[in-house]
Amino acid sequence: MTRAVQITFDCHDPIRLARFWAEVLDYIIPGPPGVTLEAGVDPFEAWSEFLSGLGIDLDPADVRAAIEDPKGRGPRVFFQIVPEDKTVKNRVHLDVRAAPGLEGDERMDALESECARLLEIGAQRLQRVEPSPPLETGFIVMCDPEGNEFCLD
Repeated sequence: MTRAVQITFDCHDPIRLARFWAEVLDYIIPGPPGVTLEAGVDPFEAWSEFLSGLGIDLDPADVRAAIEDPKGRGPRVFFQIVPEDKTVKNRVHLDVRAAPGLEGDERMDALESECARLLEIGAQRLQRVEPSPPLETGFIVMCDPEGNEFCLD
């Protein structure tokens, strides 16, 4: 029997990270249960209205967010507030497959292009690792707006 997984990020700003990672992964931010979001509607505003309609006023420390693969293949990603700062390198990280099937200069050019796009939405570039066949195909290490490392691979 297989198990579904959800990836959870501890963070300070769940909404900001949800927006960032939705853009990185081409995921969606789902609306509240039973609510169809019209094009251009901010899903977090829809959630706020939904919760207010239920008489629920969230304390800022209770805010959470999630993103989902619109095709239903990838894991759900959840963002929850924690009080502490990130202090060390992640022991687990995401590899974002931005150049599948590509090799050499073509691969690294594709990774650089994706890196440039992600820098514009708040990522930081940390390191480029050059291809070294046959074991290393090359990748770029980055981090999200709260310092969580990930690789463009």
